Amino acid sequence: MKQRKILVTSALPYANGGIHLGHLMEAIQTDIWVRLQKLRGHDCVYVCADDAHGTAIMLSAEAQGIPPEQLIERVNREHRLDYADFLIEFDNFYSTHTQENRELSESIYLALDANGHIARRNINQLFDPDKQLFLADRYITGTCPKCKTADQYGDNCEACGSTYSPSELINPTSAISGATPIEKESEHFFFTLPAFQDMLKTWTRSGTLQEPVANKLSEWLDEGLQEWDISRDAPYFGFEIPAAPGKYFYVWLDAPIGYMASFKNLCQRSDYNFDDYWSADSECEVYHFIGKDIINFHTLFWPAMLSSVGYRTPTAVFAHGFLTVDGTKMSKSRGTFINARTYLKHLNPEYLRYFLAAKLSSGIDDLDLNLEDFAQRVNSDLVGKVVNIASRCAGFIGKGFDGMLSPELDNPQLIETIQSAQQDITEHFDQREFGKAIRLIMALADKANQYINDKQPWVIAKTDRQSAELQAICSTGINAFRLLICYLKPVLPAMATDAEAFLGIEPLMWNDIQKLLLGHRINKFQALMTRVENDKVEAMITASQQEFAAQQIQETKVQSDESGLESEIVLDDFARVDLRVARIITAEHVDGADKLLKLQLDVGLDRNGAALTRTVFSGIKSAYKPEDLVGQLTVLVANLQPRKMKFGVSEGMILAAGPGGEAIWLLQPHSGAEPGMRIS
Repeated sequence: MKQRKILVTSALPYANGGIHLGHLMEAIQTDIWVRLQKLRGHDCVYVCADDAHGTAIMLSAEAQGIPPEQLIERVNREHRLDYADFLIEFDNFYSTHTQENRELSESIYLALDANGHIARRNINQLFDPDKQLFLADRYITGTCPKCKTADQYGDNCEACGSTYSPSELINPTSAISGATPIEKESEHFFFTLPAFQDMLKTWTRSGTLQEPVANKLSEWLDEGLQEWDISRDAPYFGFEIPAAPGKYFYVWLDAPIGYMASFKNLCQRSDYNFDDYWSADSECEVYHFIGKDIINFHTLFWPAMLSSVGYRTPTAVFAHGFLTVDGTKMSKSRGTFINARTYLKHLNPEYLRYFLAAKLSSGIDDLDLNLEDFAQRVNSDLVGKVVNIASRCAGFIGKGFDGMLSPELDNPQLIETIQSAQQDITEHFDQREFGKAIRLIMALADKANQYINDKQPWVIAKTDRQSAELQAICSTGINAFRLLICYLKPVLPAMATDAEAFLGIEPLMWNDIQKLLLGHRINKFQALMTRVENDKVEAMITASQQEFAAQQIQETKVQSDESGLESEIVLDDFARVDLRVARIITAEHVDGADKLLKLQLDVGLDRNGAALTRTVFSGIKSAYKPEDLVGQLTVLVANLQPRKMKFGVSEGMILAAGPGGEAIWLLQPHSGAEPGMRIS
């Protein structure tokens, strides 16, 4: 087999936030594909980088009181760690804010300009007079000019779906400062994308794209392409355009060039040659894995730019859909917008790698992470099928035969069946039909388990723990397990490493499928994978909700500190507060607390008809004697996140008002109210 030389990239995560499950779906898909190629013996290089430029990063750094460089350096360290802990094996993970990327971006721009593919003209934009910067559409809000819905963004209305220019908004407002924007003229630079209309019509139908992607691009191409604005005015965090003071490359100009820059940085530290992969006549392969939301940048602007300046275009661009959780868009308030680090605090990263592999295909449909299915599939497939084979056989080999496998198999046909699936499994993985590969592997695992069930080695061991038949049966099972682990190694590299240690073998390669373990000593079996525990899944969701709540509190505090007033809330915020009537059952002083009383509250009945009580610590000690409170009705904020205090956990908050001291008054409902009654 001829060794292929392959360069692979996945989309650059933005350096303004943490890695979340959406990022991980793409990185895991890419990593599995890359690991397969390496296991097959191909020279496959995987590079990526942080997307480190743009207004959002500039503003975020400003809000934190640090330079943008400090922000992106910190985020880069966090991203590297998160990816590494999910076993994403980059050959280089870099940043777009680097000297390599600056030099490449400038040289590509100058070549575009020299080739007549840069146009210049003045345009009018909305400008924030307080912040002294031009506003991107997402930083402008106002009332929709069509349906009159308030608080809509500057380019489209979420209520009626209309699109418009920011200048058409009624009462436009800067989302950054709250100022009323003004129109201001500025010169901008444009990439003449329409000049590449014919080239792109050919390239997008050349087999480089999935058919649905090519079909969508065909619609855009038929409508006619527009020139692409590649410049932004100062202040802006990015690279300044050569010979254009105060003008900066738009983030999407230098972001894809970041792929080249990351690889160039690797070349400087290795034997790889940049031109071997990026010259127009390169025989190497280049693949991009991306989300379907950034198709236009990677399949129109990017290949056109590369074509203009004499670089090669990608061999293929592989787009995928979005990740949903339990059937809906990831939600911070519901706890389903899960950051990588939050997941890692509760669950094994290979659970997610396996589940996503079992669901991924070569298409662009969205993938749903159903948390119940997630637990069941991992437990059933990995623990109940694959690991089960080894755990059922290893003990008999260890106790009866000192870990030595038999020189012959009991059922060579079973092993041959598993081996003969190699071509199909390889093709499925190579074509990114991971789900098909996993289904085939699990069907083989079922065959191996059925074989063990039929042979019942535990029955044989009761009469003769050292029979040749018992050794051959269990050796057949161990060989089946080894083959399945080899097939799963691109998906489960850590589990494969542990399995290799148990088997006492060198790291498996893809061609090891055709080899057997006969007359070989294995080591003592230890658990290779534990079951997904539902309480840990729930804890992860709860932790995500708590992180969001803490973030909201911090953002509110920042807004309050800046204005001197508490930030405004909308009716929907208030409607989320669950107010319930509660009766005070007991009240007592708290040792060591100057202001607190500990209250035990009757909050009615739960859904099963059982009495529902809450413990609340309340700072009303200066106004009330504990004995005077017993039996009184009050109002409880029932859905407030529990707060751990040094005196215990407070499970809500009772409502009171007043300037303090003795002048504090509990909010009390009318005497006819009952505990648990909701107040609206």
